[in-house]
Amino acid sequence: MNQEALKKILNAVASGQISVSNAAESLKHLSLEDIGYAHIDHHRSLRKGFPEVIFGQGKTADQITGIIEKILVQEQIVLVTRLDADKAEAIIEVFPDAEYHPEARMVIISHTDIPVTGNGTILTISAGTSDIPVAQEACLTARAMGNTVESIFDVGVSGIHRLFNHKETIEAAAVLIVVAGMEGALPSVVAGLVERPVIAVPTSIGYGASFDGLTALFSMLNSCSSNVAVVNIDNAPQTLPIYRSPEHCLQDQYYHASIESRIQQLLLNLPGHIPVYHLQICRQLWSEAHIGTGRVPLQYSPRENIRFHRYS
Repeated sequence: MNQEALKKILNAVASGQISVSNAAESLKHLSLEDIGYAHIDHHRSLRKGFPEVIFGQGKTADQITGIIEKILVQEQIVLVTRLDADKAEAIIEVFPDAEYHPEARMVIISHTDIPVTGNGTILTISAGTSDIPVAQEACLTARAMGNTVESIFDVGVSGIHRLFNHKETIEAAAVLIVVAGMEGALPSVVAGLVERPVIAVPTSIGYGASFDGLTALFSMLNSCSSNVAVVNIDNAPQTLPIYRSPEHCLQDQYYHASIESRIQQLLLNLPGHIPVYHLQICRQLWSEAHIGTGRVPLQYSPRENIRFHRYS
């Protein structure tokens, strides 16, 4: 149950359209619902803004359809990941409006048009064509969560000029999801070009020494770029909860701007020499404004007074 559905019930009680007992019945499974083989987390939309995503691998088709049936009582959209064609066909027989995406191995059931609620664009980049299934899974998940999504495929480091051909698109993105197997170098390259968050997704694509994605994972975890976050191997849906949506990123920009203006006002009122406690205040404000952005705290240079330094 999402916030809009909950508000609708509460408003109906307040206006007398439904009784308290009927509202209580509607909210009976507000937190969770035990159906034996699954404890369905109906409260997840209220906590995280999106309903529980069903991991299809290892579940039977009957179990998946049973979970979907319960979720759809309270939600308008359901995502099922890691599905083969046979399970997808069984789901579509029960839910004819379900849409199967074979490349991404996902089923999406949506009973409403998905509004775009995020400001800015999420850009998904794959290093190779073989990484596209994982990249497509990220794209579909992002769209289902109300984001504008673009994609660039097969621009890995073995031909890095292909990446630079999309420089404007890369720089315009609010968040970048970079998917790579083999040696997993592409996320570090992309992160070195932008100051936006880069979410690195290692894939299990590669030859023997790639160790089914471990090599790419370790490479991404050891990235020298300061704006890289890394998820598990082939785990594209995990990318979306890592960052707050582009809408929140934009709000953070306004917040950072207000912090910077406070710093500037403080600096204007400083005497010719800078007391230590003033510098400490500046550093605290600067750090507060730029947590996770790759900018270092404010530093003092006797020759150049106060400067805002970045990693280069």
